[in-house]
Amino acid sequence: MQNSRPLVSKLIQFHGKQPYSLHVPGHKNGHLSHLPNEIKAALSFDYTELEGLDDLHAPTDSIKLAEDLLTSLHNTYKSYFLVNGSTVGNLAMIYATCEPNDYVIIQRNCHKSIFNAITLRGAKPIYLTSEWDSHTKTTVGVCPKLLKQTVEKYNNIKVVVLTSPNYYGVEVKHLQELIAYCHTKNIIVLIDEAHGAHFGTIEGIPPSALTYGADVVVQSAHKTLPAMTMGAFLHVNSKRINIEKIKLFLTMLQSSSPSYLIMASLDDARYYKATYHKHDFTYFMEQRDAFIRSLEKNNRLTVITTDDPLKIMIRHQRMSGFALQTAMVRYHIYSELADNYQVLLVLPLLKEGVNYPFTRIAEAIQQAAEITGKSYYQHDAPVIVKPASSEPKYSVTEALAAPSSYVSFNEAIGRIAAETVTPYPPGIPLLLAGELITEEVIASLKQLCQQGAYFQSGKRIDENILCVMREG
Repeated sequence: MQNSRPLVSKLIQFHGKQPYSLHVPGHKNGHLSHLPNEIKAALSFDYTELEGLDDLHAPTDSIKLAEDLLTSLHNTYKSYFLVNGSTVGNLAMIYATCEPNDYVIIQRNCHKSIFNAITLRGAKPIYLTSEWDSHTKTTVGVCPKLLKQTVEKYNNIKVVVLTSPNYYGVEVKHLQELIAYCHTKNIIVLIDEAHGAHFGTIEGIPPSALTYGADVVVQSAHKTLPAMTMGAFLHVNSKRINIEKIKLFLTMLQSSSPSYLIMASLDDARYYKATYHKHDFTYFMEQRDAFIRSLEKNNRLTVITTDDPLKIMIRHQRMSGFALQTAMVRYHIYSELADNYQVLLVLPLLKEGVNYPFTRIAEAIQQAAEITGKSYYQHDAPVIVKPASSEPKYSVTEALAAPSSYVSFNEAIGRIAAETVTPYPPGIPLLLAGELITEEVIASLKQLCQQGAYFQSGKRIDENILCVMREG
């Protein structure tokens, strides 16, 4: 059955009838669209909940079959298609497992959607600072000792939320131990596995947190599997989770008019993963390793690998990651993200025989590495924050509603933030409204501003000014 794609097949069958549209959407199977023909062609498959095409929110036919195959592939209690990305999965799993004022432990380098979900739900977060990984120069998982100390300190923790892998492909170390410990305390473990939709596919690719018994796992199928943007999966993996609550909040939080194009791509992504074999992975690794060797022919470049074979980082001997990324764009090479130290590339999970222009890409990156001038930059030492747990003095809602004022970065130290500051990508808040502003935060903020990082929030960051609460 994993060789079939029930929703894709149903859409093709329906399309073959050349149906007349007297229903939404208004482009009428693309007839009214003035989009370029290359884009317009897809609109003839952009259907809605018509007879025979099933309904995501009450599936009985092709969508149900497709989700059943997803459930079977991952051996879960129930798996769901998401058409609003991992963001809606993170919202739904937190809404379904937390009540207002429940204490929730959150890995501090979680995606902003986790913090937003906690804020909207009215739960009380306890932040665990993540450990620093010197190999990848990123923050990674949480220390088991710190987690245990925090659980013992508060003694009423309802949920723990972890992110594994991080954006750079690093798994949370001791993840199985962390999950097992939480379960001994009757604590639910939620995993944002957005960058690990391909995990558990085959030997050589890390196992999914589902293997370790995580209660709910959310994956962005569009990040590493061939699904359309906004396509994701939510997996319910234990009896601790009320499936009816998950369904309720998915219905409330997702669009009532889900995209059939996105859902079809999810059906196809599940099929791709299910039919990925050892010979495919061998072929991919051969292509990947040859690509890495080509890059390292330039003695200015170093390639860093990690737990996830799809993620590699490129470091330049003298150029910052931000500068290298800018240089690469000149040659039409677009990376996932950059930081001070490196550029992150997300490689395609190739099947045997599929060609990808790695040779051309490597040549372009080599050329980018030779650009000189203002792009050169000496790497600053990382600002490393000692692992610790902290409870914000004010909730995000309280901080945003309180009287506030703008002060310089240096004047903000020791004050309470009245705004959230989020470098993007990766979308991990550096500072959350309601948090104490420390010297380490300001040092990191100064570094990022100097390096030309982009921020999604923080109204006057470019002026080296922060919004703080007047009291505190």
